[in-house]
Amino acid sequence: MTQLDATLGRLWRDDTPWEFLTALCELEDRLAGHPGEARAADLVADAFETAGVNDLAHETAPITRWSRGDTRLRVVDPVTRGFEAVALPYSPAGEAEARLVDVGHGTPDEIAEADLDGAVALASTDTPGDQRFVHRMEKYGHALDAGAEAFVFANHKPGQLPPTGSLRFDEAGAIPGVGVSYETGEWLREYAERDGTVSLSVDATTQPGETHVVHGTVGPDTDEELLVLAHFDAHDVGEGALDNGCGIAVVVALARALADVDLDRRVRVAGVGGEEVGLLGSEALAADLDTDRIEAVVNVDGAGRHRDLVAYTHAHEELADVAADLAAEADHPVHVRPDPHPWSDHWPFLRAGVPSLQLHSDSGERGRGVTHTRADTRDKADSRTLREHAMLTCLLVRSLACRNFSRLGTDTLLESLREQSFEPGMRAAGIWPQ
Repeated sequence: MTQLDATLGRLWRDDTPWEFLTALCELEDRLAGHPGEARAADLVADAFETAGVNDLAHETAPITRWSRGDTRLRVVDPVTRGFEAVALPYSPAGEAEARLVDVGHGTPDEIAEADLDGAVALASTDTPGDQRFVHRMEKYGHALDAGAEAFVFANHKPGQLPPTGSLRFDEAGAIPGVGVSYETGEWLREYAERDGTVSLSVDATTQPGETHVVHGTVGPDTDEELLVLAHFDAHDVGEGALDNGCGIAVVVALARALADVDLDRRVRVAGVGGEEVGLLGSEALAADLDTDRIEAVVNVDGAGRHRDLVAYTHAHEELADVAADLAAEADHPVHVRPDPHPWSDHWPFLRAGVPSLQLHSDSGERGRGVTHTRADTRDKADSRTLREHAMLTCLLVRSLACRNFSRLGTDTLLESLREQSFEPGMRAAGIWPQ
């Protein structure tokens, strides 16, 4: 039996990922800047120390802390009735009473065709299956540019689950935004067809705060390194078990495994906060590290949730080859998706030219599922999937650590984003690279 086989065998029997996920889900309110996020960082630091991670650092970075108060949504015409709604992070406090306009999925074309001047925009969390996923921040930005007074984000998944999700990165938006359930959305669409009017009130505050970053190294002391990171913050409406408790649990298990594996290059493992409100922890980490010395980044955001792995390789053909080799070596499905996107913690590094791979998993359905809702709870996770994905990530990291990769030029990245029509939406969201 080889050393690697022995390590994989120990991973298969390791209860640590599930125990770590349990402790994480028992924390209250892991939203960035809130006490639960700081306690989550302590859990990650303790787990890394137990794993034998070297040069362990627990750092903080300044952020704009957002806190929600009361949210009220009422139809005032053609009937009078109230509905449950949750404020979306970085929604400003404010009120609006205006006609309701259904913009369908909230794609750029649908918003352009609607008359939103002085109206409340109603958009679905879903995107048509024949085009790329349109992020909520894009929908909000386009609605704002079209003159909307407020934004209502309706879940496309039934179950009385109002969705949440940030409207901006680290700053308050210009108009109130709220999430409502699929069932509420169906009522609102009917009232919109009847030229209905809604009243919306959001109470929210912003103040200076901080997010947390925990990182250290395993393996030999080399000039270049591989970075593996996952975020441990979560939206405060649920436990954040799938997003991204499973991902950081996989990284914790990986850190334990790498101590027993011969590596050709140093591997830095990191847990970051602030992802859900603007990739704030990873932005701080990227600013702190010398990105020229980072050979590649593995962002574990979405792995550990569902059986089949997904590898977003962000326009880098060599990384796609490595992911395909992993599938063949492990005889395990790895769905390679080559197109880049800016919506997770690889983005600050990808923007700097670092080859970046995001590990996600395939639920078999389109969209977020129960994540970003109160139903994102530990019972949705599976300890066997956590262990399997930790094993697969170990194989992947071991393979990446012995290779050199070409850098992805800025022009290539921007062209890839333009090919997917990302530029207008990213500009509307305020995140197009300058």
